[in-house]
Amino acid sequence: MVSNIRGGETGNIQAFKQTEVSRVCQGRVHATIADRRELAKTALTPGELIDTSIHLDESTEPVTGQDMFALTEICHDGFIELDVRDIARMLQARPGDETESLFACADRIRKRFVGDSVHIRGIIEFSNYCVRNCLYCGLRRDNHKLSRYRMTPDEILTASQNGIQSGYRTIVLQSGEDPYYSAQDIALIVEGIKSFRDVAVTLSIGERARSEYAAMRSAGADRFLLKHETADAKLYQQLHPGASLKTRVECLQNLKSLGFQVGSGFIVGLPGQDISTIAEDIALLKLLDCDMAGIGPFIPHPDTPLASYPAGDVTMTLKALAVARQALPYANFPVTTALSTLRQDGRQLALSCGGNVIMPNITPAKYRALYEIYPDSASLKDPEDGGIREIAGMLKAIGREVSTTKGDTLPKERRSIPTVDSNNHERMR
Repeated sequence: MVSNIRGGETGNIQAFKQTEVSRVCQGRVHATIADRRELAKTALTPGELIDTSIHLDESTEPVTGQDMFALTEICHDGFIELDVRDIARMLQARPGDETESLFACADRIRKRFVGDSVHIRGIIEFSNYCVRNCLYCGLRRDNHKLSRYRMTPDEILTASQNGIQSGYRTIVLQSGEDPYYSAQDIALIVEGIKSFRDVAVTLSIGERARSEYAAMRSAGADRFLLKHETADAKLYQQLHPGASLKTRVECLQNLKSLGFQVGSGFIVGLPGQDISTIAEDIALLKLLDCDMAGIGPFIPHPDTPLASYPAGDVTMTLKALAVARQALPYANFPVTTALSTLRQDGRQLALSCGGNVIMPNITPAKYRALYEIYPDSASLKDPEDGGIREIAGMLKAIGREVSTTKGDTLPKERRSIPTVDSNNHERMR
């Protein structure tokens, strides 16, 4: 595995390049490819995706020939029991019919379990200060080129109220890991948003003590997004100096036990990642029983140690989303902004591969360009209200609709498994 990589140290890029790890999901897909079917034909073959220094056992060989039909059966009936080996096999679906079959199965499962409605959630990026020094992130502590900002509580509340008036049923408050805002500060902001209307509030503010999470939950926060980024503990530590996957997972478990609807997720195309890592990422989402999961491609930022690495592959990102939908049929899967940044039609593609959430940016314009996790974010083109009317039009054109609910994940005790009878009519099992 990768060794001796620390944020801010001279030579860490060279150290990364000299390792013999498998690097998958790298390189952009040509922008001239217009739809999912064509995209499915352009993926790298599994032999190209896996470095010869990584030897997956025969149980993780690509799905080929007659196994393509086994893949379809897994999609229809066995998704609840997917394990890491199943996931790895499915991720290696070959370009063409196999990949298209994977995408189509995920789309059918999405329709059966969560329907055609798409939840539109307005995101407010209220601070770009961060105490972390993640090697891939433009908000990292050592990026001294970035102009920093913090929105005041009144600014956050005004932006939230504007979003609610525009039609959003969920407000997402996101920031770098910024301890400037105490748990009480966040709690008061949540209470203020809740006073406007019966809306959901999602927080995405990083690692905190359990007692702080509890205070936010008591104030009315409904959901919490905390991506695990990679399920490889060694790689996690190398990409996140001073942090550990163990602590990350403990935070997710604390949030779950406090009654939050919990979201996690990972990045596709990180240097040091391979097919088995992505499979473990999806397995971890299932193990944590995540209510939400964001899966997006790596996009290099020029002012980070990983600036020279290529972006994650769009097709592999869509494969990961499609398999994750099958592993977690009831979960909510956002169409990530990173995917839309690499592909103009990223939203439509992800919506056809299992996605059912869009999170437009409703951060005030004067701050939006400063929240630069990666450059040239697609959200910079969104109007002040996030383009909610334009999104509604796009959804109508593809046979989907904007949800009129807050989009809560169905509790486990209320879940039943839809199946399809011989006449292709849905029923409940």
